[in-house]
Amino acid sequence: MEIEKITKSNIKMDDSKKIILNIIYTQNVITDKFNEIIKPYDLSSEQYNVLRILRGQKGSPANMSIIQERMLSKNSNTTRLIDKLLLKELVTREVCPNNRRKIEVLITNKGLELLKILDPKVAENENQFAENLSSDEKIKLNALLEKYRTLK
Repeated sequence: MEIEKITKSNIKMDDSKKIILNIIYTQNVITDKFNEIIKPYDLSSEQYNVLRILRGQKGSPANMSIIQERMLSKNSNTTRLIDKLLLKELVTREVCPNNRRKIEVLITNKGLELLKILDPKVAENENQFAENLSSDEKIKLNALLEKYRTLK
């Protein structure tokens, strides 16, 4: 559906405005669908992102700065996210023995098990959105989005 119909706009929009509105609207649709998947597990998208980052460490601890730099949302309060995941017993947090100012975070087995449950659901969701596109269109869309967000 065209963005003018979605926004019920009678005003002719230039292409630059339509791109921004389309990206924002598409992001909201994707986010809403993703949140439906993780809501029953009492997770936010940022908490899910932290769990994926920690799983990617393959058993090695991550400090707060590693987690923060790998977050999709750079505005996330990493300390607060870790605190919430600690309460759910999905991560552990320890003071680094070599540097007492550094905090090391690890995903727990419970956190890994939760990701195993969520992985196929998330993959199915991603595939449903991508079904409308050919392989070439997926490659082109990724390239265009990467190009679009690069400011001069």
